[in-house]
Amino acid sequence: MSRRAKTALASGLGLVALTATFLTAPWEGNENLAYYDRLGKVWTVCFGETKGVKPGDRYTDEECLRKLYTRLEYDFRRPLQKCIREFDAAPVSVQASMLDLSYNVGVGAACNSTAARLIATGDMRGACYAMTRFNRAGGKIIEGLKRRREYGDTNRIGELELCLAGL
Repeated sequence: MSRRAKTALASGLGLVALTATFLTAPWEGNENLAYYDRLGKVWTVCFGETKGVKPGDRYTDEECLRKLYTRLEYDFRRPLQKCIREFDAAPVSVQASMLDLSYNVGVGAACNSTAARLIATGDMRGACYAMTRFNRAGGKIIEGLKRRREYGDTNRIGELELCLAGL
């Protein structure tokens, strides 16, 4: 187990706070002023927030973090609980990795994934590796997505790194 994965799991943070602190926020980055994401063709603010964002929207760091926690809980964790049998019984490391994945690729993609099916059957290691398949955009492997899904980089932990550490 990597030192940073061990630190994350030993932090004592709940699922949403663990995910936000060690996965989502570091990978998404924080922009306090709304900007137009040309790739996604949508207004975006804070940690990749797109819901209800308009030009000129501005938030403090604290407001951005609160928005992230709220979205992770209500728009991602709760739907994952409904679509993945045994989600709550999975190790927190698996739940956190799946929660971050769903925030990045959407609940529908996460719920219909091989990773979701493997969590439901109890194959946590297989689920961790299945999440790494979400590393493409436009049919091409994107290095940043590959790092996010696997072992991260020098400054950020990867989903697979955290996922496997809790098994």
